[in-house]
Amino acid sequence: MEIITGYTGKPHVTAEQDRDVNEGIFDTGSFVLKTGSQLAAELVSNNEIKVRDGVLVIQGCTAVIKKNTYDPVTIANGSQGMKRIDLIVARYNKNEETKIEEVTLKVIQGTPNASTAAVPTYKTGDIQSGDLVADMPLYKVTLDGLNVTSVDKMFTVIPTLPELSSNLTNANAKISALSTELATTNTNLKTATADSGWKYMTANNLSEKLKFRKIGHVVFVAGSIRFSDNGKFANDQYLGNVPSGMTPNGYNTYECLIPIAMHNGGPAGTQARIYIKNGGVYISGTDSASFVMIATTAYFS
Repeated sequence: MEIITGYTGKPHVTAEQDRDVNEGIFDTGSFVLKTGSQLAAELVSNNEIKVRDGVLVIQGCTAVIKKNTYDPVTIANGSQGMKRIDLIVARYNKNEETKIEEVTLKVIQGTPNASTAAVPTYKTGDIQSGDLVADMPLYKVTLDGLNVTSVDKMFTVIPTLPELSSNLTNANAKISALSTELATTNTNLKTATADSGWKYMTANNLSEKLKFRKIGHVVFVAGSIRFSDNGKFANDQYLGNVPSGMTPNGYNTYECLIPIAMHNGGPAGTQARIYIKNGGVYISGTDSASFVMIATTAYFS
């Protein structure tokens, strides 16, 4: 094992070792660091673009445009009536004979076309594998005729470690909030689909009773009522209670009518109605009917 960041009495740190460390931190891609002007582009004219100061990492290899300076880039003249796309790249180059390495700004000129311009190709390369040339696209320059119409950034500026930590904290908080929301949704879903099964109203003076079934927030009512006293009843007579948790939603002192499908036992033209009020079941009529059949009905609870 060899020490890298340590004094050994002689120069010993290689560019390859430095790139290995950078790749361990920044990965194997190419990025611009969040420092200086971050290689911002300034369009000076249709033939000149200034690339401001900043630091880039291209496959572990770092390069810099010094603070408060810029590198000028020359764009070749466009052609009247033609469209063209050029690329400004940071090019890593290694001299095969001298082994000297450098990173410089280069313009890869595209091919003019009367209708649709294509982005020119560039050399990706693999520095760590020994490739002599590797390009990192920085800007796409679009020309329409003689004019530069846009300069579009093609690189990613990576956040600092404190920003990554803050983003991770915020992401965890959002995940926690989403988890809580999901748990609430699941609870609501279970409530919305819960089935109570059939439950009968509470009553002592009836031989037959209404039955109630709550599925989610909807209560279904069915059944019949037969009086044990031969059907004689008075108006608004209390019959019993709605099963617990099945009181109509929004009804307290107000009446919730239950439709009647069949009403037997009384003279022609007699009427009866059944309703729920304050959780109680009531019947109102004008005769001595002995049997009331309830149509299946439903309400919200």
